Amino acid sequence: MKNLVLIRHGKSSWELPIRDHDRPLTKRGISDAHLISDKLKNYLPKKFLIWSSTARRTLDTAKIVAQNLLIPEELVVQESAMYTFDCKSLSKLIKSINNQHNNLILFCHNNAITDFVNKFGDTYIENVPTSGVVFLEFEQDDWNDIQNGKVVKTIFPKHLKNEAKASE
Repeated sequence: MKNLVLIRHGKSSWELPIRDHDRPLTKRGISDAHLISDKLKNYLPKKFLIWSSTARRTLDTAKIVAQNLLIPEELVVQESAMYTFDCKSLSKLIKSINNQHNNLILFCHNNAITDFVNKFGDTYIENVPTSGVVFLEFEQDDWNDIQNGKVVKTIFPKHLKNEAKASE
């Protein structure tokens, strides 16, 4: 069985005239990364591999989550091929993962995440929001063979904020 956790980077800033790859997180992006970290710790497997796109906003999201989960930053593998917005490229990357790793956490970008979830998952999601998390489970034992996965959990900042308001 293979388990995949897809995490979209936090909200990023468009205010600076810089390359897309270099865009930083906004205050909301930073806050939402902390918010999802709290919820994530209850659902993560004991052992996992963490990869992140090399884009600044994605890597910063990964670093915040890792720090909050007490995961050493050096265990977050930066993968330039994850700086993609295309499902086909993301699928190819995932299918190339070494099978000794059964649990994979990826910090990456949309539309690749939403399209991947809708192609390989059993639940349609219109849009995985910034700092959104989707847990997928696959019956296959080989990453290259994954198909027909099951969406077992989603964590979206908006839902967490609504829960917090409802409990006040």
